[in-house]
Amino acid sequence: MNNQNDHNTSMDNLIPTELIQSLVDNYRSNQLEAINESLNIEDAHSVWFDLPTLKNFVTEIEAHAELIDQNVKDTDLGIRFYYAAYPAVPESSVPAEYAKRHTLVMIPTKKLNNLNYDFNPIENTSESLAVAGLPTNALALNHGDLIPPGASIVESY
Repeated sequence: MNNQNDHNTSMDNLIPTELIQSLVDNYRSNQLEAINESLNIEDAHSVWFDLPTLKNFVTEIEAHAELIDQNVKDTDLGIRFYYAAYPAVPESSVPAEYAKRHTLVMIPTKKLNNLNYDFNPIENTSESLAVAGLPTNALALNHGDLIPPGASIVESY
């Protein structure tokens, strides 16, 4: 029998729900309110990605990084989440109602000299983006589901 209590959970991954709510409330009453007022929009306050998409992204990072450096350690790889916003007229693959709203762009990172640099593992180099310069294309993840415009009924916080 598998239920949620049968799985071991790292104490590092447990956050009191009161703290989560406080953090979300702080964002909504400060940054989100300022953005909504200054841009005269109802900006997104959450972005959702399905688990297979996230797992695929991590697998791609690991596979491409290993092609460049067979000795790369998992502990040297990571993901940086950039806050971003869609343009006033989003590209055709992005819903029009996402215009000007927050999103996240996820970029792989690689540790170099104890610093976690943005890293593009599809480039044939073991250097970080800071060392190598910005490429034409980069391995990245974006286009999650935004709320709003999606229904906030699914959110707990």
